[in-house]
Amino acid sequence: MKRNHNHRVPRATDKSLAFTVREEMGLLDFVMKCLDGISRNKAKSILTKGGVEVDGHQQTHHDFKVLPGSVVTISRQPRPRAATSPHYRIVYEDRWIVIVDKEPGVLSMGVGAGSLNMKALLDRHFTETRQHCTAHVVHRLDCRTSGLMVYAKSTQVQQDMTEDWHNTVTDRRYVALVEGTMEKQEGRVESFLKDTKRMVVISSPTDNGGKFAVTTWRLLEQGQQHALLELKLLTGRKNQIRVHMADIHHPVVGDGKYGSQDAPGSRMCLHAFKLALKHPVTGEELTFETPIPPYFYRRMR
Repeated sequence: MKRNHNHRVPRATDKSLAFTVREEMGLLDFVMKCLDGISRNKAKSILTKGGVEVDGHQQTHHDFKVLPGSVVTISRQPRPRAATSPHYRIVYEDRWIVIVDKEPGVLSMGVGAGSLNMKALLDRHFTETRQHCTAHVVHRLDCRTSGLMVYAKSTQVQQDMTEDWHNTVTDRRYVALVEGTMEKQEGRVESFLKDTKRMVVISSPTDNGGKFAVTTWRLLEQGQQHALLELKLLTGRKNQIRVHMADIHHPVVGDGKYGSQDAPGSRMCLHAFKLALKHPVTGEELTFETPIPPYFYRRMR
């Protein structure tokens, strides 16, 4: 007897069909079985155009493995996908949050009319993809820093994440290209950081009325004039990595504000490459990593 691989779930719309997975298989094969008689090329086209969601997440990879219990929705009129942007890349998105890989030169949120910022870019993406939500800032990256950021799609999710930030975000790591030769393979920097009216963060080994901050680092690669480091934030303070690297006399390349003599004003060589968090609604453990920017390696030569 031939085993039934899927079960149709009734839907209130004739524009999409939903199926519950009964047996693990590749997504392309699953779509072909659900739409009996459809050609392989047609099934690929539906996936490529964003017409398939797995448990509410749009999925375009043909070889993605669907597991028993998952619900696969196949749309006859798929939600349009936003145009690609030179300013960011979406690495994860569901109905509650979106995680992006931000390029340098983009603010986390708007400051003044017409500023290039991630909130405005994401709001545009939501409009283009017919989502009835706006982006809510959960944490920030410096304008000239690139890397992973998470935004909430509602005020409630934003509040849940910020109020329990240390339990929600389980790991944040950066890579930085810094000046000079490191004398050790790893280290730890501790100080009190205080913001000033001049918009500069000052560091003190004793309590200066600021906030206690801890950064750990390890050497990834040493060049003749620069070192590539992996850094982990044990606290999340404004300009923390930049100030702590200046404290140990190895400023981040391009960071003229905190002492870099190497290409100040160019892109700052700091990138948030890893973000691990507990999903604020589902509780699922999510981990994301992005590659080290090639520019960092070019600067080492």
